[in-house]
Amino acid sequence: MSESESTISVRGLWKVYGPKAERLLGSPDADLSRAELEAKSGNVIAMRDIHMEVAPGEVFVVMGLSGSGKSTLVRCLTRLIEPTAGTVIIGGTDVTTANRNELLHVRRHKVSMVFQHFGLLPHRSLIDNVAFGLEVRSVDRAARRAKAEEILDLVGLAGLGGRRPDQLSGGMQQRVGLARALATDPEILLFDEPFSALDPLIRRDMQDEVIRLRREVTKTMVFITHDLSEALRLGDRIAIMRDGRFVQVGTPSEVVGTPADDYVRNFVRDVPRSHVIAVGEVMSGVVHCDVGGTVTTNTKIRDVVAMVAASDFPVRVVDSAGAVVGSIDRLTVLSVIAGIEPGVVMLTPAGTGP
Repeated sequence: MSESESTISVRGLWKVYGPKAERLLGSPDADLSRAELEAKSGNVIAMRDIHMEVAPGEVFVVMGLSGSGKSTLVRCLTRLIEPTAGTVIIGGTDVTTANRNELLHVRRHKVSMVFQHFGLLPHRSLIDNVAFGLEVRSVDRAARRAKAEEILDLVGLAGLGGRRPDQLSGGMQQRVGLARALATDPEILLFDEPFSALDPLIRRDMQDEVIRLRREVTKTMVFITHDLSEALRLGDRIAIMRDGRFVQVGTPSEVVGTPADDYVRNFVRDVPRSHVIAVGEVMSGVVHCDVGGTVTTNTKIRDVVAMVAASDFPVRVVDSAGAVVGSIDRLTVLSVIAGIEPGVVMLTPAGTGP
């Protein structure tokens, strides 16, 4: 993907804390462990030489453990944290060289951010919280309240605009935070571990909400999380981050199916391949015979198991427009579940058969 095709383009992004940070870029000391570097120079490298391209409408998930640099990265995108070096281009604007007015324009019109801590204004009603970004833009009161009511309805909080934040559960407050981000109609939504403080069931509800909103209000999203299941559920592509750098970037099926190293392999070892690999990635050609049903290319393998088990015929695969593009049979489904490349026949060694 070229820079001109990307909504977000990041090149060689570094963030180094400590004295004379720039001298570490590209030096041998940059490869020292965190403890060794801090002991030697007093510096800490939070993020090193990050490159990424995020396509329009894509959900790009950055996943890593605490201290991996993922929250630093998302804050550097809009210079809430000043990067030490590198380039960030958002919607054609070079954020890293932008002056104050250009940077404010990006933050107010192109990007909205949803944090783990909701940051709602406790003395204001929900409708005024949601409309806050429009108020900053000097949109008149009637127009911003009308927009806020529309967005509250969109996130499932219709009719609650008069309430105050302390009258809501944590999950409902996070919906208000999401509504506030959407109200300004940004091109890009940045999520910094927004659901990590929520109970598991509420967290899943909020993930469902992001998935639903993505279908209804096409936005480019960068989503930060430490939770692998959340990353696999939400991301079109996932970047695994460790010690300030990307270890692997790929689709969920690429990360689970072909981990780049032992670190990623340990992350994904308990994830069933059938939960992330889609039918369209392993299907065979179109068949001209009876079929046992029809599924779309993005159907996960686990969701076609019952269908292939109930029929001796292959299952037809169609694209989003309904056109027939292939088929999938029982052997292929079993191969994915067993972790065998489809089409590879496992022979029984001589002398071990029945």
